[in-house]
Amino acid sequence: MIRHASLALLMAAAVPLSAQSLTYRPPDLGGTWVSDGGVVQFNFVHRFHVFPGPTNTVINYPTFTLAAGVGHNIDFGLRFGTRSNIPSSGGSSNESEFFARWRVLGGPEGKEGFAVAVTPAYNKLAKSADGEVGIDWTHGPFTLSGAARGMTKPLGASSAKASLGGGVVARLTPYVALSADVGSFVGPTTLAVWGVALNVVIPGSPHTFAFEAGNASLNSIQGNSLGSNDVRYGFEFTIPLHLKRFAPWFHGKPRPSAVGDVAAPVAATVRLAAYKFATDTVTISVGQAVRWVNNDPVEHTITFDGAEPGSPLIAPNGSFIHRFDKPGRYTYHCTPHPFMKGVVIVK
Repeated sequence: MIRHASLALLMAAAVPLSAQSLTYRPPDLGGTWVSDGGVVQFNFVHRFHVFPGPTNTVINYPTFTLAAGVGHNIDFGLRFGTRSNIPSSGGSSNESEFFARWRVLGGPEGKEGFAVAVTPAYNKLAKSADGEVGIDWTHGPFTLSGAARGMTKPLGASSAKASLGGGVVARLTPYVALSADVGSFVGPTTLAVWGVALNVVIPGSPHTFAFEAGNASLNSIQGNSLGSNDVRYGFEFTIPLHLKRFAPWFHGKPRPSAVGDVAAPVAATVRLAAYKFATDTVTISVGQAVRWVNNDPVEHTITFDGAEPGSPLIAPNGSFIHRFDKPGRYTYHCTPHPFMKGVVIVK
């Protein structure tokens, strides 16, 4: 029981903050994740098929997703993909899907229990009003997902259709997961969609990556409802853009601010720059303090590996001062970037 709880806690800690993690979503399901307010999520799905010889022609099927969070569990976005199966009178095979998503129950991502999201959309190429209701259930290392979809003009046809999909994710470690899904239009003659993926969290970053294989025609509501005769291989990469990190572009460098034991006698200063501590090890005497100065454009923390209290998030151009009252060896790291490590030796 304790082991399972510890595993779930580790997995929750490994989920990138304010960013979508592919370790909670199968490759062909939208899931219930919603961008936080002030966060723009960019996902790039690239799949390809290699035709047999003698030509060995490679056909690419990229899909770009851009979604911006506005708060209250709502975001708005656009999916754009090429080589769609939807017929077009204008000759273009590019598919644009404008969508919004509202998570009406559950969250944030990785929280135990059920989550439900509603996604209305408009497919420009098909001239179709589409929609999806997504459901996730997370328990420990497993997430089960389902989707019910509806389209007024599926593949540009005049009669409305519905489709269903379901999938599962199994997180093997805090950084590696396996996922699979299946889906189809409701009808006996429709070719089903299937997909499998190996999903990984990139350590020390908010990015996740997936190696994928399947036969989905395109990564949209309609594309994820219709299978193709070709097996397509590829990858998906998630990139969150936290808009507040671009504030220096418009407001200049933030004013210096100090937190911690600001009145303590500082014996050493460690600068944080280029995602590393400029000085890995410092030595001070009992009763003295160390000052950490953040010269990076992103937030960092000073998190001690033992019971010593650490810092909150240190803003760019900010600093943290901590006095050490007992001798010892104090190792520490940055929580958002755990590859950043340092040591304070107190004599």
